[in-house]
Amino acid sequence: MQLFSPAFKDGETIPVLYTCDGEEKSPPLEIRDVPKAAKSLVLIVDDPDVPKSVRSDQMWVHWIVFNISPQTTSISEGCVPKGVLGAGTRGLGYQGPCPPDREHRYFFKLYALDTMLEMKEGSTKGLLESAMQKHILATAQLIGRYTRRH
Repeated sequence: MQLFSPAFKDGETIPVLYTCDGEEKSPPLEIRDVPKAAKSLVLIVDDPDVPKSVRSDQMWVHWIVFNISPQTTSISEGCVPKGVLGAGTRGLGYQGPCPPDREHRYFFKLYALDTMLEMKEGSTKGLLESAMQKHILATAQLIGRYTRRH
């Protein structure tokens, strides 16, 4: 399975448009080679580079969408794929990169599952990861970087 964006390549800088310094739109994403047995997809975007002074776990969750159709091949700029929104650090919906101190890495993680998740809107990353554990058929990841220009 593959996940990529026409807006930035893996390991490259996320354009300002998709950050708190721009319009904070979600970037366009492309999905390829989802396993035929997949019943749903899960998208989690997080930042593990948060200073301990901001969050003790050093993790900021920017976006969670689960129970996405496995037939989804693209997510347009600024759009939410059809599915269920999970709770990020600041609530539901996409929150663009906004590092307080230095360059951070943003992990766009896609999971293909052999089931639909019986979870409510607003479920947290931890709850989703627990529920997904024995159901992951494939994963894909795209990493973007961002540093604020102060």
